[in-house]
Order: sequence, then C-alpha cells, then structure tokens
Amino acid sequence: MDARRQRLIQRRGWDRASAHYDRFWRAQLEPVQHLLLDVAGIAAGEHAVEVACGTGVVTEEIARRVGPQGRVLATDLSPAMVAETERRMITAGLGQVETHQADAEELGAIGPFDVALCPLGLMYAPDPMRAVGEMGRVVRPGGRVVASVWGERRKCGWAGIFGIVDARVSSDVCPRFFALGAPGGLAHVVRTQGLVDVEEHRLDVRLRWADADAALGAAFLGGPVALAYAHFDERTRREAHAAYLDSIAAYRRCDGSYSVPGEFVVVAARLLGDRDRSRHRIEHNHHHHIHHQGEPS
Repeated sequence: MDARRQRLIQRRGWDRASAHYDRFWRAQLEPVQHLLLDVAGIAAGEHAVEVACGTGVVTEEIARRVGPQGRVLATDLSPAMVAETERRMITAGLGQVETHQADAEELGAIGPFDVALCPLGLMYAPDPMRAVGEMGRVVRPGGRVVASVWGERRKCGWAGIFGIVDARVSSDVCPRFFALGAPGGLAHVVRTQGLVDVEEHRLDVRLRWADADAALGAAFLGGPVALAYAHFDERTRREAHAAYLDSIAAYRRCDGSYSVPGEFVVVAARLLGDRDRSRHRIEHNHHHHIHHQGEPS
C-alpha cells in the first residue's frame, strides 16, 4: 500500500479512536508501559522525546520521572491524540512537557535528547526502519532508544479482529502488524539503524475486560480498526461483533468477563557515544599497526 495513504488512514483512525482509547486500553497496557519505562532508565533532569504518545498516559509518567528540571517532547501523527495529551499535561500541572504533531518517520529539527521512546507505535509505521532511524537521529551520542510493540500473532488472543474487519471492508490498517513482534524482529530493525547494546524483553500478559461490551469497545472503538468500523452499517456491526466474540470465546470466564492472552516486546538500545568511537578508532589503528608490522619487508 502507498505509504502516504497508510499514514492518512492511521491519522484519521486514531483521531476517531482517541475518545475511547483510555477507557478500553489504559489498564490493559499498564504492564508493558511500566516495563518500557523501567528499561529506559529515565533519570531526573533528562530530556526525552516520545514518539506516538497517544493520549499521554506514558507521557505523564515520563514527565514525573524527569521531574521539573527535565523536558519531554510528546509527538503523535494524530492531532486528536496530541490535543488529548496536551489537555492531560495541563490538568496534571506538568509544564515540562511540550506536544507536537509529527510523523514518526519525519520528526523534524528537534533534539538532541537523552532518550527516545515509542510505546506501541512502530507497528503502524509504513517504514519502521526509518522511524527507528529517526529516533536514533534525535538522541545525543550515547543516548538511548526504547520501543515496545505487540508480540507474536499466535500469542495475542485478540488478533482475529483484523481478519474479521478485512472480510467486510478494505481497512489497509496495518498489513504487517505482527512482523516486528516475531522473535528478533524489532531487535533486527534496531540493529540496522546502527544502534548498539540491543536488548530484547518479552512480556506475556492477560488482557482483562469486564464484559462483552468492554471487549467489543476495545476491539472496534478504541483501537486500530476504528476508522474501518465507522463505515459499517448496523447489520455489519452486529455480524462483526458476533464473529469477534466467537473468536475470543475460549477466554470468557464464568462471570462473563474476558481474560485474553497477549504478548509484548520491548527493545532497548543506544547510539554510539564519543568514547565508543574513540575506542573503535584506537582498536582499529592498533590492529592495523600489528598487521603492518607482520608484513614481510
């Protein structure tokens, strides 16, 4: 699919989902958000950029960790998401946060930052390598890059939603949604962008919703298929609801709630620092000198 069209669909889709995202996903995503932040090792006074900030849930915690002497720039492709993040920061009194609408693949003239984070956003980028490259570009030498994505399709019990929607309307939402979650997938992308000390963490979770209405809201209103779902007529919606509930029926509990399995991947890396480059030059010159001495005259 054309990258420009994919970005347009993403922007419009998340604009629509922004009003429902917190209600249906905030609690479910807390485990991976905590892991992302802990792996990032954010310290007081640091400068951080968040790519795909969504409604600002992670932004708020980043801001609290950098403290009033730090700085956070929160970016997202969706204007509605950016507006919601700004509203949340004002309400929380976190003046160290700035917001900016930006494509993950074109962050613009910003930085340098101590750390760049992307919570569950790279799956939607037409070119995730370019997006990771941008995160590396805007951190200082030795700075960190940390991102999370959904894991393997077979470990995400809600994954049937994409086929259910695509069978009824061409959504073009995220054709390779689970590619980065395959073993080593995101880590490979990070390495291609010249980042080092790459670490991969995998996290198994249970996604819990109180009833069928909450499970349906998360699937159709607060997530990536919200735009496609908006084009359904009432009959198609009823059919899609039934199909989705059937796809997660194995995870329905006796009390009517749902406990759906999911997997996340968090990858952390850093940009080469000045000391790394100096050491590399010294080692290169040392090996070259030894090799030269060993050559016959």
